[in-house]
Amino acid sequence: MTLATLFHHPRAGVVLLRTTLALLMLLHGWAKVRGGIGGIETMVAKAGLPPYLAYAVYLGEVVAPLLLLAGVWVVPAALVVAINMVVAVLLVHTGQLLSLGSTGGWALELQALFLVSALVVAMTSRSGKG
Repeated sequence: MTLATLFHHPRAGVVLLRTTLALLMLLHGWAKVRGGIGGIETMVAKAGLPPYLAYAVYLGEVVAPLLLLAGVWVVPAALVVAINMVVAVLLVHTGQLLSLGSTGGWALELQALFLVSALVVAMTSRSGKG
């Protein structure tokens, strides 16, 4: 038995990715539950959009991650997380698209990892379930 054979568990890998994505996004959401979304409302208004749209951050960072953890409506929940990340990049991080961080990595590597992980979870889910 080889190491590659021992670690070949595609479904377990997908569940691990889904769970990790959900927990990490939920931490972002929890910060907004505790601290509010006033700053996000300001950014949304600055972009010329109605400030109430800022409340959608709760969908992408609280509701969708909880659905991912529960393994319910996985594809729609993962797509909500992906959309949330695209909006975050457009509202907050466009100035960093071509920038490197202080450690030499891409300034948006965390946002990219969340976005791509959400897409992978959506693409590998079976019938919308975990």
